[in-house]
Amino acid sequence: MGLNDTPSAERVHIGVFGRTNAGKSSIFNQLVNQDAAVVSDIRGTTTDPVMKAMELLPIGPVVMIDTPGLDDTGELGEKRIIKAKEILRRIDIALLVIDAKDARTDSFDFTLEKELIGEMRKRGVPYLVILNKAESLPKKEQGAVMAKTVRNTGQFDDDDMAASPVILYSTRMESFSADALRATIASIYKEEERSHRLVSDLVKPGDTVVLVVPIDESAPKGRLILPQQQVIRELIEHGAYPLVTKETGLEEALRLLKEPPALVVTDSQAFGAVAKIVPHTLPLTSFSILQARYKGDLAAQAKGARALDTLPEGARILLAEGCTHHRQCKDIGTVKLPGWIEKHTGRSFSYTFTSGKEFPGDLSQYDLVIHCGGCMLNPREMRYRISSAAAAGVPVTNYGVLIAYLHGILDRVLEPFE
Repeated sequence: MGLNDTPSAERVHIGVFGRTNAGKSSIFNQLVNQDAAVVSDIRGTTTDPVMKAMELLPIGPVVMIDTPGLDDTGELGEKRIIKAKEILRRIDIALLVIDAKDARTDSFDFTLEKELIGEMRKRGVPYLVILNKAESLPKKEQGAVMAKTVRNTGQFDDDDMAASPVILYSTRMESFSADALRATIASIYKEEERSHRLVSDLVKPGDTVVLVVPIDESAPKGRLILPQQQVIRELIEHGAYPLVTKETGLEEALRLLKEPPALVVTDSQAFGAVAKIVPHTLPLTSFSILQARYKGDLAAQAKGARALDTLPEGARILLAEGCTHHRQCKDIGTVKLPGWIEKHTGRSFSYTFTSGKEFPGDLSQYDLVIHCGGCMLNPREMRYRISSAAAAGVPVTNYGVLIAYLHGILDRVLEPFE
């Protein structure tokens, strides 16, 4: 990723879904304006989701995702379907592609499409049904096939085409424009009503914010991690002044400032040392907690941290991370957190570790879920994971929130958000 690139997690995710050979990959390639996905008449050509970052105006930065067919068969086909359904968790817009010549026949069963639309509606995801291969439909039948699609996908009780998100399209006819399709996609997207600010709503332009960035064996060489970059960028755009220091230089940095900073943000792992240095009169929080508020439910994750003390000996804890990285001897998820947890509680627990796109579909087997800040996951995926825990009746918390609780400063680091 280049320095000027928008992180994938901050882009609008647009998924292309449908049956095998509906023409998903052909539409995907036209939208991204390159042959990113393999196109073939052979069923099951798309074996894994294909992703492409691009600009789609007026939405802005997006990630286009081509998925395997939802009617794939065989053992491998089942695995591909699982991959495709995993994409549903993180998309902001769904494109459902249906082969027009299939929809034309009386024997075509729309059950699969109806179920997918029901899922989109349940999640509040805007969607567009694309009747592809319009060249296969005689003009006099086009209206009837579109109306049939509306009825059979359970969208409306009547044939109100003006209200229906169903369009005809063809990748082979010049009369159908990819630019027009992009504009239609953009028209159905409504920006989510969520805070798009990590930190700038907590401070005023002209304020100084001290950022504590430890440089140890776990820090990436030659760069800052994404949450640190995002906070610095947002503060600069807001007109505030970020002052970055290691924890070993924090005391001197605070002494040199003519006025107290409006906020101190630290790496969660340095909470112990930083909390001792920062006066209680100064607001204090962490990068991970900012991410927890930005992408999830901070109140639920604070409640989840407090549930730790209620766990019995041998309770099952899931530690989940949104990215994949080389595990080090002092890894935060697999080494440090379990050690801190058992020191705090005086009890031993059973741990399961997941990373990247891995995340159990059934969380009922766990007694607590502890998740990283999720900087590499988009908000929909993070909300899915949090809501999955809630649905299973399992408390969920965040690395930074839990570390603050273990240090006895959780109430203090939540004060800036009150």
